Amino acid sequence: MAALAYLAIYAAAVTLSVPGAVILTLTGGFLFGALFGMLLTVLGATIGATLVFLFARKIFGENALDRFGAPAQRLAEGIRRNAASYLLVLRLVPLFPFFLVNLVPAFVGVRLSVYVLTTFFGIMPGTAVFSLAGAGLGSILDAGGTLDLGSILTPQMIAALLGLAALSLAAIPLKNRFAQR
Repeated sequence: MAALAYLAIYAAAVTLSVPGAVILTLTGGFLFGALFGMLLTVLGATIGATLVFLFARKIFGENALDRFGAPAQRLAEGIRRNAASYLLVLRLVPLFPFFLVNLVPAFVGVRLSVYVLTTFFGIMPGTAVFSLAGAGLGSILDAGGTLDLGSILTPQMIAALLGLAALSLAAIPLKNRFAQR
């Protein structure tokens, strides 16, 4: 029941674009362990993001971005042509806010199946990092430890922080490449 409640809360938070996904992801790792917490988080985020996508498409139409002139039409066409690649990169590397990456594909007519698959697989690495960090906090408390700097910097936490740093650093060359286009 707790896992289903967590899944529903996460999906609702993403659907409503409520800030705090990092806290929810850490909580998932803390409550359910790194692997199961990650799975629940990825499912909840994918469900929520898909609902945002479907609502945006229904309200604004499949090709809403085309209404903003030639530059927007060219951008939309480029995204449509390479939708899986663009979306996977945008999900893997935090270049833009999550809610924006949920909306733009709906505005340019990306297929639902491509959107769902790239969301599901693209958010896994970042989610794994935060779930691992949450599980690290749980193992500290399970061992009867206190939360101080020495107890927080466990091998799990250091691995999580290094993974997050690597994802953030990967955004720099990608962002520069997109800016040049």
